[in-house]
Amino acid sequence: MNQKKITKDMTFGEVLKDHPQVAHIFLKYGMHCIGCHIAVSETLEQGAAAHGVDADELVDDLNSQLAEASSQEEEKKSQD
Repeated sequence: MNQKKITKDMTFGEVLKDHPQVAHIFLKYGMHCIGCHIAVSETLEQGAAAHGVDADELVDDLNSQLAEASSQEEEKKSQD
């Protein structure tokens, strides 16, 4: 499964729409942007700066979560 990589220029809304399984990562960083009206247009980089979070670290964590989920899904498919 080839997931679209998350980048700093993506908006919170875009990431959450395409990858709802990463919502808990935002919460881990104290970014409760899931229900925020600004999340639709604010980029991850902008939100990270506003919350004092390293944007590169956030994006790495988000992409690690996607890779892990994708790997688990592929493993499950191969067992079926």
